[in-house]
Amino acid sequence: MAEVRIDKREDFEKALRKFSMQCKREGIIRECRERQYYTKPSAKRRRSLKSSKANSK
Repeated sequence: MAEVRIDKREDFEKALRKFSMQCKREGIIRECRERQYYTKPSAKRRRSLKSSKANSK
């Protein structure tokens, strides 16, 4: 879980940027997008095989 603690001196926009970067690093947004719709296990397998072939070239 992403968490950012701010001081009274710290700017809100800067804290928001830190929070969004932590979410991006942890993959929270990507996971939410993946879970938004159901994907069949066969489709997941196909996608992972396709990406592994692309990475190996």
